[in-house]
Parts: sequence; structure tokens; C-alpha cells
Amino acid sequence: MKKFALLLFMVSLCFSLEAQIQTPAPSPFSTLEQKVGLTDVTVKYSRPAMRGRTIFGDLVPYGAIWRTGANQNTVITFSDDVTVKGKELKAGSYAIYTRPNEAVWEVFFYTTTDNWGNPQEWDASKVAATVKVETMDIPMPIESFTITIDDLHNNGAALGIMWENTYVGVDFVVPTVDKAMKSIQETMANKEDLKANDYFAAGSYYFSEGVNMEQAKEWVDKAVEMDGGKAYWMMRTQSLIYAKMGDKKAAIEAAKKSMAAAQAAGNQDYVKMNKDSLKEWAKM
Repeated sequence: MKKFALLLFMVSLCFSLEAQIQTPAPSPFSTLEQKVGLTDVTVKYSRPAMRGRTIFGDLVPYGAIWRTGANQNTVITFSDDVTVKGKELKAGSYAIYTRPNEAVWEVFFYTTTDNWGNPQEWDASKVAATVKVETMDIPMPIESFTITIDDLHNNGAALGIMWENTYVGVDFVVPTVDKAMKSIQETMANKEDLKANDYFAAGSYYFSEGVNMEQAKEWVDKAVEMDGGKAYWMMRTQSLIYAKMGDKKAAIEAAKKSMAAAQAAGNQDYVKMNKDSLKEWAKM
């Protein structure tokens, strides 16, 4: 009995010692966080490496469902309802599974996210959306499996998956317009508390989305007036609004003021942007 107890002690000691050893993970865990418009997008995944192996069509067979990474399944989380290539996904978390093929991949958004790798039994009822995307060749090999959020704009982005010499991009759309419009309407309704930055944010958003240019002009003009002509970025947007509305004289005047304020502030980027615009408008 004593020998058995001693043996158990020695085994537990070995495990205890092993648990203290730190070594690099073969497939390091990574978290990607990105604000897309007004929507938070998070991807958690593990990143296997090529290590001289042929990946697609060999290590990752064509035509089979793949965990899209290593270890526990890859998970993407959206803070708002989104649209993925025309298919709606509710806010929440999804496991990303793929079925790679040479020319086209299928990408699955799966509602169960606590699998280790692929589910033991694939349940089609848990597939919230399936999309097909064409592959693109990458001219240089990507050693580590990589997920990106590319091509960012106010209303969406592309979920990029790349490894070896292959890239696939899954476009998705976020509800920025609805959220921004609601915020603008609620904020602008309370005129007593409005500041220059409120007017500028509302006007510049209308301008960027091409919504009601007269209103955009009114709000940005108010912002510049309240600021007192010091914010070169406000006057820069003001000049672009005037130019968009066909008032070249006012656009040039606002650009000159923006350039002078930017020069005084030491911001050469805005100095150059205004110079370029003035040259362009002088030719019109």
C-alpha cells in the first residue's frame, strides 16, 4: 500500500513539473478585433504553419469540411445583425467552417461554437448561412494561416482567409446607415446641447454618404462658425462640400483657410490635400 501511494505521489509530481514547462504552441492562438462602421467584429482562431507541407489538396483535403485553422474551431462574433453575401446573420457568435476546393470554397457559419475542431456530427440545422467564394492566387507563400478583415468601408468589409498560395474573401455588410442616422436624428433634435463637433460629425457623415447635401452644408458651416475657423479638418470638409455642390469660389476660399490653419498647426498632410484640391479646382 505504501509503495502504491509512493507511486501515485511520483506520478503526480511528474505531471506537476511538466505543467510548469512553457514551450511555444505549434499553432498559436490569435484574436482579431475590428470596428467595421459602427459594428464590432471579433475573430478568435489558431494559426498553424506550413512547415514545408503542401496545404490545400493534401494536408487540407479538397471537398472535406475543415475547421478553418487548428485546435478549437475558429469563432467570429458580430455585435449587430449583418448580411454576408446577401444572407442575413443575427448578432452573435458563429464557428467558421469551410469546404475548400481548388476554384471555389464553401464557407459555413455554424451556431455551435464550442466544438474542438469539426462537430462529431454535422447538423445542417445549425448552419446559419452558407456562402460560396472563388479562390484567388497569392504570388508569395503565406507561411502562417491568417484571417484578416480587409477592404474596410463605412458599411462593410471582407473577411479574408489566406494560407499557402490561396486567398478567399467573404464580403459582409453592417447596419451603419441605420445606426448612424438614428444617432444623428436623436442628437440633432436637442439643439441646446449641440457642440461644434456634433454639427461636424453629422454634416461630414451626410457628405460621405451623399445624403442631403444642403443639410450637410448647413451643419458643417455651423461647425466651422462655432469653432471660430481653427479646425482645418472642418474647413477641409467644408471645401469639399462646396465643390460637390458646384460652388467653386466658396470651395477655393474654404480650402485656402483650411490650408493656412493646417500650416499653422504643422499638419503637412492637410496642407498637401488642400494644395492638390486648389490645383484641381483652378483647372475647372
